[in-house]
Amino acid sequence: MRTEPSATSAAGTARAVCSPSAAPAPHAANPAHPVALPARRHLPVQPAGAPVLDVTIPVHNEEQDLERCVRRLHDHLARTFPYGFRITVADNASTDSTPLISAGLERELPEVRAFRLEEKGRGRALRTVWSASDAPVLAYMDVDLSTDLNALLPLVAPLISGHSDLAIGSRLARSSRVVRGAKREFISRTYNLILRGSLAARFSDAQCGFKAIRRDVAQRLLPMVEDTGWFFDTEMLVLAERAGLRIHEVPVDWVDDPASTVHIARTAMDDLKGVWRVGRALAVGALPLDRLSRPFGDDPRDRQLSGVPGGLARQLVGFCVIGALSTLFYLLLYALSRTAMGPQLANGAALLVSAVANTSANRRLTFGVRGRDRAVRHQAQGLAVFAIGLALTSGSLAALDAANPDAAHSTEVAVLLAANLAATVLRFLLFRAWVFPDRTTSPDESKGDAR
Repeated sequence: MRTEPSATSAAGTARAVCSPSAAPAPHAANPAHPVALPARRHLPVQPAGAPVLDVTIPVHNEEQDLERCVRRLHDHLARTFPYGFRITVADNASTDSTPLISAGLERELPEVRAFRLEEKGRGRALRTVWSASDAPVLAYMDVDLSTDLNALLPLVAPLISGHSDLAIGSRLARSSRVVRGAKREFISRTYNLILRGSLAARFSDAQCGFKAIRRDVAQRLLPMVEDTGWFFDTEMLVLAERAGLRIHEVPVDWVDDPASTVHIARTAMDDLKGVWRVGRALAVGALPLDRLSRPFGDDPRDRQLSGVPGGLARQLVGFCVIGALSTLFYLLLYALSRTAMGPQLANGAALLVSAVANTSANRRLTFGVRGRDRAVRHQAQGLAVFAIGLALTSGSLAALDAANPDAAHSTEVAVLLAANLAATVLRFLLFRAWVFPDRTTSPDESKGDAR
């Protein structure tokens, strides 16, 4: 049996190594020059005996169900799974005979591995085992095996083929068949509604104990997940979705375990605290989600064509949408300010506020820059671009005043609209070439920049 010494923090647990095959996580690279994940590819044929799938079963004091459930899962995989597999029993500081049963299964079944942690926490167990696993696809399921095992191959197939980055079982999909009490049904649906309303989550079921992830994605994603308990799943999915990773959902048949030892009220409170923490981190841009960006596997929009700048079409569309909204925002501010001040001062105030908002929106949505790195510099450069726009629009107002001092207010607005549109085109060119240039570099160039 492999054991994990007690850790004093989630970060320490994430760094712990429980197997010689564990590779150093690539997230240690300089975050100022994030290296995108490689394009998804179908997993290569593994050598005979090498596991493609590592299924982790986190347990705490499960002496009654552990052996029966592990044998059932092992029998199912041996009969139906066409690739090598491993089952890892992650014991979370059990005080009953769970460790002895795990060790016995490890001795008897070559595909079973027993792992011991001295601290409780499902998230801690998954992070530690997954970080050290050498299998290219990592999964986990609850020990009660409430989910029909026939959904396991559909769960991991999109990860093996390279279609998706993560996969989850969903009890809330239209074609799922679920047997559970009204109380748990209400709590589950309410929790997922909270996630949709507060974190804009689009996945349907965060709490189903039936998930899988590619190892290359896990190596980047897990160090960003802080929770070590039940909220671990939700945090992982929210960050993956916000980073643009593809999450595959599988409708499942699921039967509730009436003997479950999960403390619903305490777990719900911990989950709500986690929602608040993650929402706040996303709002202030504290998470380096650009480390998780990756090109699609075979998307023709991402192919490099000579003479065609990469991503230009998508950036142009995004910039135009934001530019149109910024122009309306600017005109609204100008109209409101014009009632209390002169045209030049109203123009400058409206343009300043809309320029800051425009830079922030384009930084995140058009050019995909996330986190706080170089945020102040980007705003300073954006203000320089704003100064050019101010000169252009103020010059237009001065020219109008020289040509017609008694011009109507509607004429002022029309001139400013034309000048602002011209400034918008110039702003895009400067944003793309100067403020947010394409910093895709080779590893050697990144090292040189870091120095």
